[in-house]
Amino acid sequence: MTSPRPTSAFHTPNADPAITDRLIAALDVQAANPGVRRLREWAHARLAARPGERALDVGAGTGSETRVLAAAVGPEGTATGLEPHAGLRAVAEQRAAEADSSACFVDGSALALPLPDGGVDVVWCERVLQHLDDPAGAVAEMTRVLRPGGRVALIDTDWATFVLHPAAPEVRPALASVAQATAATPDAGRRLAGWLAEAGLTVDHVGADVLLHDTGNVTWPIVRGLATAALGRGLITERQRDGLYDDLAEAAERGAFHLSVTVFAAVAHRPG
Repeated sequence: MTSPRPTSAFHTPNADPAITDRLIAALDVQAANPGVRRLREWAHARLAARPGERALDVGAGTGSETRVLAAAVGPEGTATGLEPHAGLRAVAEQRAAEADSSACFVDGSALALPLPDGGVDVVWCERVLQHLDDPAGAVAEMTRVLRPGGRVALIDTDWATFVLHPAAPEVRPALASVAQATAATPDAGRRLAGWLAEAGLTVDHVGADVLLHDTGNVTWPIVRGLATAALGRGLITERQRDGLYDDLAEAAERGAFHLSVTVFAAVAHRPG
């Protein structure tokens, strides 16, 4: 749930295999989260990619949703995943080959899609806009490549909804500040419908789900990442950090640990 803030597009390119492995592991964990699975199913049902259509997945990551689109459009259609991170793109290609999927993957930026005007029937973009300094520009690019009548599904996080419990009252603001600093546009989730409307699209559906973590186990990589960042920025003391760890561990023993964030989705179409 936490990641370094990208400097340009999404998924900061990095040649370090260890960093790439951690990113892949994080994406796989998130993909297994029930909240993510429910919201993806909800959005795919309303996007309704059909046989023979041309589908685009902006920020494909490991390619899971590109493969879903490929299965929906069938052999008569195409499903292309745009992913600028070479390591993720390689994994997406490998997993597509292992699944005997027709999904293909290309390099590129969400702010300059390497596609002609009006050449795409459906666009999927999940948890990418939060990492962009110009998310509205990316939505405008998706609109440009979308044919009249084409559909787009956006899914993104709203980091202002991040909750970690139990945490001392004086520690909560620090954790909230660090959580929101993980993204260039931390309130992307609540702004999806607005960006679509500004781009000239008609919003048909808006939904949301909550990414809840296991109440009996502390999600230590996320917790330690947040606490370390808060300590490094001088927002909490070592004593407060250690107290947070103790409180969370004790709560997990009682099945009372809580870590969550709300993710929103919006599905729209291009009039015409």
